[in-house]
Amino acid sequence: MRRLSRDDVIKAVSGADDVTIAEIIGTGATIEELAEAQAWLANDEPMINDLRPLAHGRVRELVDILSEIDEGGDEDDAADSGPAPAIS
Repeated sequence: MRRLSRDDVIKAVSGADDVTIAEIIGTGATIEELAEAQAWLANDEPMINDLRPLAHGRVRELVDILSEIDEGGDEDDAADSGPAPAIS
């Protein structure tokens, strides 16, 4: 199986900066493992219902890295939405 290249990661992971791309490539993961990690992040319940084992190894590393990207995006969205309404 072929390991991920920079181009593979850029195509598959929108919003990834250079450090994150390097982290993903540094896992030694394959394209298939990256796709599996993205599937776990998209919706883990159907995968659990299919009796798939929980993500582990490189896929787990990728899930952790990708979830940091998602969390960072949520923080940016909250910061862009302006101040919180005052509670009276």
